[in-house]
Amino acid sequence: MSAVMPDAPAPAPANSSVPVPVPVPPHFQTFLAFDFGLKRTGVASGNRLLQSATPQATIKAEGDARFAQVEARIKEWQPDALVIGVPYHPDGAPHENTRRAQKFARQLRGRFNLQVFEVDERYSTTEALSSGARDADAASACIILEQFLRSLP
Repeated sequence: MSAVMPDAPAPAPANSSVPVPVPVPPHFQTFLAFDFGLKRTGVASGNRLLQSATPQATIKAEGDARFAQVEARIKEWQPDALVIGVPYHPDGAPHENTRRAQKFARQLRGRFNLQVFEVDERYSTTEALSSGARDADAASACIILEQFLRSLP
């Protein structure tokens, strides 16, 4: 997977009173990752500089209540982009949860106007459980985010 960050916006004219967003250098970019589930969504935060992720409290909500909590996390962390784990069968075939995670990714793009990267998350929960994680959902989100960060140029 190749992740390319968008070009910086053009600067506003010097006499404009509109604040000009300062582009974040690629090596300082931060991300929020989600391990989507119907009842629980694991969350992790991380950045390119350290190429590591930190588990955050799992979101235990469904539907619009989930998006309210996602919005709170985005306001708190102000990530440059989001990362979503998308599950597949071991042979790579999609299944119902694949489509649900992809729909969640589309909803995040539409609601929060942030770039969203999808990552194949096969075995992330198994890996999290085998490592003895207390919160397998948050640990899975960390695994997903670290996998994504390692894939960046």
